[in-house]
Amino acid sequence: MTQPHPTPEAPQVTVRGEGRLEVEPELARIGVSVRARGTDRASVLAALTGRNAEAIALVKSYGEAVTTLETGGLSVTPEPARHGRGERVRGYQGWVHLSAELTDFTALGELTTRLADLEWTRVDGPWWALRPDSPAYAEARRQAVREAVRRAREYAQSLGSSLVALLELSDTGLTPLAPAGTGSPRMAFAAEAVPAPAALDLEPQRQTVTAEVAARFTMAPPVL
Repeated sequence: MTQPHPTPEAPQVTVRGEGRLEVEPELARIGVSVRARGTDRASVLAALTGRNAEAIALVKSYGEAVTTLETGGLSVTPEPARHGRGERVRGYQGWVHLSAELTDFTALGELTTRLADLEWTRVDGPWWALRPDSPAYAEARRQAVREAVRRAREYAQSLGSSLVALLELSDTGLTPLAPAGTGSPRMAFAAEAVPAPAALDLEPQRQTVTAEVAARFTMAPPVL
């Protein structure tokens, strides 16, 4: 479709509108790695299988508070001997990585503490986020459109004119901004079995959502 060209009788104004919101997170993701190490392959596999099953059972025990639980990868690797020639193996090590997503942040603190209390288990996270269909995204877009109209109207009024029609509206970006420091785990530790500790008190990190639109309007001929 050919876009109309501006003329003295129908001048145009093109503006950008931005929306920005800071909202509470709706999701929290954690990573769980269970490990095993020993001189015998069978015993390492048995230990890894048992620890993985224990971690999965613990996560699943939180029911609807956990929205997803996935196995991200696993590895069982022979460790070559430090000295000597040939393919001598001095032991084996293995790990399984799980990822879980929760919506109940009260359960999150207790679960991460209990997971970290398991033998040879590491917990990473939490990483805070919004749901893909979060209302915050729609509100940020509405803010961006209102801002574009406001800017265009101000430009027109400064010329003694007014807006006549919208010619084009395009979405140039909608982005949830990661707060500083979220590029790496906010909590990571390995633990061996100890008396059950108190649940961690985790404070959700507010999320920033931005939206940006470009809009083009026609104006009434200005009085110059």
